[in-house]
Amino acid sequence: MTDLLPESGSEEMLHDQNEALDPLADAEDGVVKNRAKVGSARPSSLLYTYGPGAIMDLPGFSVMPAGLDDWEPIWKRRPFIPSIIEPRLLNVVRLHLGPQVDGLRPFPWQAKKGAMSKEGDDLGIPSRVFPQLFRCTGCDFLGPLPRFSYTNTHPFRPDLAQFTHKNCPGRGRQRAGSTGRKRESPAVPAQHLLTCANGHLDEFPYTLWVHRGGKCPKAELPDLKMRDANVGKSVGSTILCASCGASRGMAEAQGGVGRDKLPKKCRGRHPHLNAFDPECDARPALIMMGASNLWFASTQSIIVMPRTDAEEKEALADRLRVELGVEKVQKYADDLGILRDVAEGKLDLTDVTDQDLAAAVADVLAPADSEAERQEKLAAWDPVDLLVPEWRYLQKPSLFPQQQNSSGLMVTEMQRGPELHQRIGRVVAVNQMKKINAVLGFTRLDEMDRVNDLVSRLVKLTRNGKPTWVPATEDRGEGIFLQLDTAAVDGWEQGILASPLWDAHREAHRRNFSRRFSETAKLVDPDTRLPAPRYWLLHSLSHALIREMAMSSGYGAASLTERIYGWSASPQREAAAGLLICTTASDSEGTLGGLVALSEPARLQGLVVSALRRASRCSSDPVCAMRTPSDPEDFLHGAACHCCSFASETSCEKANRFLDRRFLLNLPTATGDTVPGFFGSVDAL
Repeated sequence: MTDLLPESGSEEMLHDQNEALDPLADAEDGVVKNRAKVGSARPSSLLYTYGPGAIMDLPGFSVMPAGLDDWEPIWKRRPFIPSIIEPRLLNVVRLHLGPQVDGLRPFPWQAKKGAMSKEGDDLGIPSRVFPQLFRCTGCDFLGPLPRFSYTNTHPFRPDLAQFTHKNCPGRGRQRAGSTGRKRESPAVPAQHLLTCANGHLDEFPYTLWVHRGGKCPKAELPDLKMRDANVGKSVGSTILCASCGASRGMAEAQGGVGRDKLPKKCRGRHPHLNAFDPECDARPALIMMGASNLWFASTQSIIVMPRTDAEEKEALADRLRVELGVEKVQKYADDLGILRDVAEGKLDLTDVTDQDLAAAVADVLAPADSEAERQEKLAAWDPVDLLVPEWRYLQKPSLFPQQQNSSGLMVTEMQRGPELHQRIGRVVAVNQMKKINAVLGFTRLDEMDRVNDLVSRLVKLTRNGKPTWVPATEDRGEGIFLQLDTAAVDGWEQGILASPLWDAHREAHRRNFSRRFSETAKLVDPDTRLPAPRYWLLHSLSHALIREMAMSSGYGAASLTERIYGWSASPQREAAAGLLICTTASDSEGTLGGLVALSEPARLQGLVVSALRRASRCSSDPVCAMRTPSDPEDFLHGAACHCCSFASETSCEKANRFLDRRFLLNLPTATGDTVPGFFGSVDAL
C-alpha cells in the first residue's frame, strides 16, 4: 500500500489495481499447485450469515467473501449470466442503492449431475484469507500470512486446506542430546480485530500494542509471540516481543477503559474490497473474530405474487435492461423489428405486442429520479410497504381458484374447524410459494432497525459504492397463513395501550434505543419504531406455533420461518393482523408438504390449543411469567425466554425481540394486575 492520500474531498477508495482476485485463473494457469476451492456453503447461509464482508470459519483458517467487483471475473467465464426478475423487489433495491442497479443475480453455482462430474467447477464465491495474521500452535509465533506455508492439494477434501509454520522450533528449551530437528506445525488465525461503526474492519496492531504505541528498540520488524494464559488472573492472551522482551496482555484492550488504549483513528479498511476509505471519523473498538455483532446482513425479501398487467410490463423492461443493456435498447429503440432480432435467443418476445414492447423500451430509457428525489423517497419508505401487496392478495379468496402457477404461488382457502378458537378468523394453506431475497449490504457492531435509517452506515458492496447488480436467492416452499379477527384485535389493542405493562415496554424500548452504539438513535423517534401491541401478539403466537409445528411437520424448528402482517390502519393502508409460517429451500424445487398438511381443520385446531397450553407455562416460571423491564433494564421482551418462546435466528424476523406470553393468555404480572390475554384464560381453551 502507498502512503499517499487522495486530494481533500475525494471519495475514491485507496486500492491497488494490480491486486486482482481471480483464484480460478491462478489454478488454470498453473501459477500455484494448490486448489482454489476451500469450502462450500448453502445459498441461504451466504445470504444471512457468510455474505460479502463476513468471516467464514473453515477447519484450518478463515476467509472473507469478496465484494461484488471481484465476482465479475467469475461471471465472465459464462456466455450467459442468469438473473432473477422481480420488479417489486428490484424497485426497493434501486431506491436504496441507486438507479444504476440493473438486476438481481443468483450466487454463481451450478448443480452437479454426479459426484465426479465437473459442472460448476468454474463457478464459486471469490474470497480472501482473513485475518491475515496467524499464530503457530507449536511455538506461539505470531506473524503475517507470507511467513506461513499453504497446502490444499486433495481434490475432494478442501477441509484439509491449512497454513503451517515450517521449521517450527516448538516451545521451551531443547533437552540435552536432542537432535534439534524442527517440525511443521499448523497455524490458526489471530482472533483479535479492530472495527468501527462505519463498518471498517482491520487487523489488530499487535506490534504497536506490545510496545505501547512505540517502536521496538532492538528490531525494525520484530518477531512476536502470542501465548494463552487461562489460569489465575491472566485470562486471555499475552503478546511478547522476541527481540526486546516486552509483553502485554490482551485483557487490557477490553471494555471502555481498554478502548482508550487503542488507536484513536480508524484506518478505514474494507478487507472484502481490498481497499481503504480515505477518511473515517469513527473510533475503532476491539472485536473478536467469532463475535456475533461482527456482521449483520441487510436484506429485503418478498413473496412473489401474481403480477398485474402493469407489473408484467415493468418486468419486460427489466428483462430488456438485463439481457440487452441500455445502450443496445437505445440504439434500436426506433426500429422494434431489429430490436426483436437482437433479442432473439435471449428473450422470447413472440407474445409481446409492438405497443407493449415500445412501452417497455420507453421505461428502460426513461430518466431516473434525481439523487434528491431518491433520498426523499427513501426517507419516506417503510418496510411494511413490501408486505401490503401480499396481505391484500390474501384478502381476496375469490382470486385463489384463478391463479396460475407461473408466479410460484398456489394458495387454498381452508375451512375453519368447529373447535378452532373463534378469534382465529381465517386459515389459508400455502401449497406452493416462491420467496425472493436480495442483499443490500451489511453493518457491523449493531444492526439497524431499518435499512434506510442511516444509509451511510450501510457498508458498500463495491468499491465505487454503486453496484449494477446485487446477489439474490429464490426460495421455494410451503406454509400456513392464519388471520386473526381484526375487530377483536383492535379492541384488545386499545386496552393494552392503556396498561402499565405496555408503559413499561415502551420505556424499556426508549432506553434501549438511546443506548444503541449507532448514530441511528440520535435521528429517530424511538416510539415510531416500537411495534404495536398487535405485532407483539402475532409474534408471540408465531413462536408458539413454530415450536409446536416442528413436532408434527417433519421439519426442524430452525427450518420454519415467520412473516408477520401486523400494523394499524393508516391513510396509506388498512389494518392487518395475520401471520405466515413457512419453510423454504433455495437449492431445491420445493419442500415435501409436511407443513401445509397441518392446515387441515382437524389437525390445526388441536395444534393451536396445544401450542397455547405450552405457552401458558415455562420451566423458568414464575420468574419468566412475571418478567417486566424496569429502569435501568432495557430488554425488549417480557414473559419470554429460551425455555418457552425464543426461536432460532433463522426463524425469527426480529431477533427474539418484542415477545410476551401475557399478550396471548391471562398470566400474572409483577404488579399483580393481570393483563387481558387475547385468547383469554388457558382453562377456557
